[in-house]
Amino acid sequence: MARTLRALITNDDGIGSEGLVVLALAAVEAGLEVTVAAPHTEASGTGAGLTVVPEDGRSVVEKTTLDGLDGIPCFTVTAHPAFITLAAIGGTFGPAPDVVLSGVNRGANTGRAVLHSGTVGAALTAGANGLLGLAASLVVRDGPPRWDTAAALLPAALPPLLGAEPGTVLNVNVPDVPPAELGALTDAGLSSAGVVQARTSGEDGPATDVATTVVPGRAEPGTDEDLLDRGLPTVTSLRPVSAAGGRFGQRPPD
Repeated sequence: MARTLRALITNDDGIGSEGLVVLALAAVEAGLEVTVAAPHTEASGTGAGLTVVPEDGRSVVEKTTLDGLDGIPCFTVTAHPAFITLAAIGGTFGPAPDVVLSGVNRGANTGRAVLHSGTVGAALTAGANGLLGLAASLVVRDGPPRWDTAAALLPAALPPLLGAEPGTVLNVNVPDVPPAELGALTDAGLSSAGVVQARTSGEDGPATDVATTVVPGRAEPGTDEDLLDRGLPTVTSLRPVSAAGGRFGQRPPD
């Protein structure tokens, strides 16, 4: 019989994010063996950074518990999400995962700006190491986040990932609409415009403020920004770092 796939659930909003629990529960419902490991505090806008930030002698990894995730191993880590992904691959939290699910982020991650997202950075790090990766983000406009809408969409987003080739990375964005108004998950390109969450640092302390950063550009037809503006959930296949194949020097020796 086939082995149950192991999933790491992480994020860049921190261990206290409700979206982390939403994603972990969706992974359990999909039949995955789940471990949760997330930054001990906000880590938005960190891309695929590998910073470790121990504080006041705290250990880098501590076991914790999260409401709603009884029986699921959960860890808080003083590090960025891409580092957590690499640590998981190295066996820090138990057997290495097959799948890395990152999010659900509070705020969209769209367009070329996804390069800067810690949520997407964790998924791309997974893909670059031959794992399956998914970044999930929720558009938040006026009012509280619609976590119930994200929970309603995830059962449609996970099967395409789990059936894909190793190294596949998907970026999913959920519109700010009630669950009953969700359309079908729609393939989308990356717009030249984009949105990403970023931190701002104080002069004498750690980064505490998070702001939405908009990258100028256009929401071209059929791209994530365009479709989300029309209320459609989007999925974009991303390519982890790879060589483009151009030749700008001499050929290597045979």
